[in-house]
Parts: sequence; C-alpha cells; structure tokens
Amino acid sequence: MEAKTATGAIIASKLRSDFRERYGTEAKVVRAPGRVNLIGEHTDYNDGFVMPVAIEPGVWIAIAPRADRKLRAYSQNFSESAEVDLDESHPRPHGHWSDYVQGLAVMLQKNAGYQLRGANLLIFGDLPIGSGLSSSAAIEVATGLALLENSGSTINRVELAKLCRGSENEFVGAHVGIMDPFISCNGRAGHALMLDCRSLDYRLLPIPDGVDLVICNTMVKHALATGEYNTRRAECEEGVRRLSQRLPHVLALRDVSVEDLDRYGKDLPENIYKRCRHVVTENVRVRDAAAALEKADLAALGRLMAESHVSLKDDYEVSCLELDLMVDIAAQIDGVYGARMTGGGFGGSTVNLVDKKAVPDFQRRVVSEYEKGTGLMPQIIVSTAAEGARDVEA
Repeated sequence: MEAKTATGAIIASKLRSDFRERYGTEAKVVRAPGRVNLIGEHTDYNDGFVMPVAIEPGVWIAIAPRADRKLRAYSQNFSESAEVDLDESHPRPHGHWSDYVQGLAVMLQKNAGYQLRGANLLIFGDLPIGSGLSSSAAIEVATGLALLENSGSTINRVELAKLCRGSENEFVGAHVGIMDPFISCNGRAGHALMLDCRSLDYRLLPIPDGVDLVICNTMVKHALATGEYNTRRAECEEGVRRLSQRLPHVLALRDVSVEDLDRYGKDLPENIYKRCRHVVTENVRVRDAAAALEKADLAALGRLMAESHVSLKDDYEVSCLELDLMVDIAAQIDGVYGARMTGGGFGGSTVNLVDKKAVPDFQRRVVSEYEKGTGLMPQIIVSTAAEGARDVEA
C-alpha cells in the first residue's frame, strides 16, 4: 500500500478525477518516489556502495486499458500529450519526456518478453525537475509498474530497476547507474537502503524517529555538469587501468582498498589519484555510515556526511559555491546532525538530517542566509523516508 500521507492521498484522488474527465473511465493509480542519497556519491558507476532514501515527492500515474495497441499519455506537468505505438518495429527516442514512457515499453516487451496492453495514462509529478532528486527514475519506475499492472503481469522489483536503468542507458541515452531506480522500487518507509552496486545485495537501515530529511535545492545547475560528469567517469576508468597493472584483481575502484591506494596511488597523475581517493574513501564512509545508523549514532553519521562533502569538493571537484554555502549555513544551525551535497554536483541539492523540532528554524535560517549570499530563493523540501513504488488505493 501507498504510504498514508495526506498529500499523496489528495494527489491520487485528484488524478483519478482528472483521468475520468479526460478519458471517461476509472483508473488505477501507481506512485514511484524520488530519492535523496545520504552518502555514497559517484560510487555507483564504480561498482561501489550507496545509501539512498526514498522521499515523499514522486511521480503518480493513472492508467486504464485501451482496446488497441497504443499508449496515449498526457503529462500534467508539461501540459502535453504523446502517443506510443506498441507495435512500432524500430522505436526511436525523440528528446521528449515521452521517451521515458516509450523506453520502458520497449524494455518490457523486447528485452523482458512481456506482452503489454494498450493504455491511457495520466502523469503527474511533484518532484522539481533538474534538482538531483531523480524525477527520471521515478517516471520510469511508475511507468513500468503501471504498464505491467494494466497488462495483468507482475515483476521482481530488482528486475524492474535493471530494466529502468537499461531504458535510460540504451533508449534515452543517459549513462546512469542502478541506484535511482533501485531505491524507487525498493525503498521502505522509515529506512535508508545500503546497496552494493555490483551484487545488488541490499539491506534496510532504520532512520531514528524524530529526524526529518530536509532537502535544499540551490536552484542552480551549472552548464559544465554533464561534461564534467563524463570526465570523472573517464578519470576513474583510467585509475582502474593503471592500478590493475599492479593489482590484477582490480576490476573497478570498488576493489581498491585505502591501503592499496596509499601504496600504489602515488604513481598516478594528481587528478586521477584524487578521483580514486574520493571513491575509495567514500566506499569506506558508506559502510561506516551503515554501522552508525544501526546504532542510531547520528553524530557519527553527521561527521561522515561532512567528510563526504569535503571529499566531493576537494578530491572529486564536483561541488560549487552555492552547494558549499548551503552546507556551511546548515552546519551552523542547532539541531542539524549532518549536511552534504547530494547528486552529481555543480548545483542541485543538499541533504540534511535535522531534528524535527528544529526544522522550522532551519528553514527560516537557510532561506534568509542563502538568499543574502546568492540573491536566489532556495526551495526547501521536508520529507520522511518514504515507501518505494506502490499501488495507491482509492
């Protein structure tokens, strides 16, 4: 069942009403959450460890079957319609939001062998696009779940996450890792999820009561983000190539220990060494963070989050002035256990663990001081750790 939040219930009810008005029939509703990553940044594509959390904002899809082999979708966010032919022999992306819908249909039918029914879809999301909260994975997971339920089929959630990653990699053309669709599929209310991005083994870690996730959107996304992201991936691959000449067991930076890097890393070019040092130490921090959460040691978790941000800033060089300012502001506020940038970097959002009683003061201080420092009004999202993708009951 969908997590019982008032906002979610209101959204689902309105979506059903809007669906009746647009298509003239009743509909099922599914929801897939966005995510924030507590710790473990730029480790996923290095076969490493991550610790995401599903959040309350997400994507809702209302769906009902059609008699033909078409998918007719309407996005309330973009006020646009799109049509997909399920029998199209050579489907191609169009650089449009509908690519996420079509890509999942392609993966489900051609790669996984499902026979999909035609459907009418109505899509709404309350995730801010471009803020690093994984709106793309949320629409993919919601689409996959909706299309399968509409066709009377079920799927293992790990397999659905793999298909969503495949859709972005092979159809949409974005070289993302597994983390975002995985947490959207498998999140649990009140818990973070520690994921091994190589084996896809995971465990759920309870977030102590009395703590909120507060996401601060800097409202900036610097233009160099995509190019620098690709550069970082290439630098990590070069580090693996060089280190594997001395350490034959190394297939990814996940296989390099701190001791290995201390011994063999000094021969690397400075930039390559710094990128490797971030990933290797970040993997250690994720495992230490899991131990801290299991003991409900929020002070230890907060220290690890702070170390992660410094590493992302100095070694991986993916932070920016706005993110650093947001983290610095948060560090001065009582009731904040931890703060760091989250996502790819060069803008986007920070994640903060904040005592529930301190949240109102935190919001006031961040808005005032960030606006004073940048001239920008940040967007603040307060969330608990939410449930993963689910049907929403009427």
